[in-house]
Amino acid sequence: MTLIRLAALTPLLLAALAACTTTGSGPGEGIARQPVSAEVPNTEARQRSKVHVELGALYLQEGRFAVALEEARIALDSDGAYAPAYNLMGLTYMFLGENKLAEENFERALRLAPGDPEIGNNYGLFLCQSGREARSIDFFLRSARNPLYPTPTKPLTNAGRCATLIKDDKSAEDYLHRAYQADPGNSQAVFLLAEIAYRGGRLPEARQWLVDLEKMTELNAEATWLALRVERRLGNREGEARHAAQLRRKFATSTEHRKLQQGNYE
Repeated sequence: MTLIRLAALTPLLLAALAACTTTGSGPGEGIARQPVSAEVPNTEARQRSKVHVELGALYLQEGRFAVALEEARIALDSDGAYAPAYNLMGLTYMFLGENKLAEENFERALRLAPGDPEIGNNYGLFLCQSGREARSIDFFLRSARNPLYPTPTKPLTNAGRCATLIKDDKSAEDYLHRAYQADPGNSQAVFLLAEIAYRGGRLPEARQWLVDLEKMTELNAEATWLALRVERRLGNREGEARHAAQLRRKFATSTEHRKLQQGNYE
């Protein structure tokens, strides 16, 4: 795959994050703990901060970056040690392409909540999209190993996606299989496993992953294009034609449809 798209990251945005006031020896270090967003605020100030971070996360998902930053600032005015507010600022600056500010805020969040797997996962996303893939995978795996983290499938999927960017399909496949085992409904992991199988020439396996994916969700342009190419290489002209028709009908303005028109199958 190409570099992680912002659209692909959006479902991973946090709904709410909370903070602790402990300090650690460095960003991301510390004992295993549940995401601080799962903790009940113990003061009115922290409760107010939590509400504003939740609002800010919603604005961020809508692409309203200035409002998301303002909500994070309000949260910090209420409780200056509230790690999720720094995390929200880090995510927002990441989407804005302000990498220095993003990193500063992620690191501040991790110093305040060093064992938080959700913040670690988001910092891993930042590292991956800023060209530090190997370091990002360390953060993803640390989050996935946390026994108190209820959704290890997220960082494992991210580790798999990031490993593909550095052409490490063997490790990526391992992470993605683990993500799928943790959540058999993880459509992102299923698609990436299909893509890796296709690149490895394991066409029947790639086809089966795509069949499974189509049972979970409607194929998007990227998955439809992959399915078309799988059927083409398998010599199934009927299947190839079916997916080509879907691209023309549903995704006429997509990059994938343009490649079809150009005959650029690889």
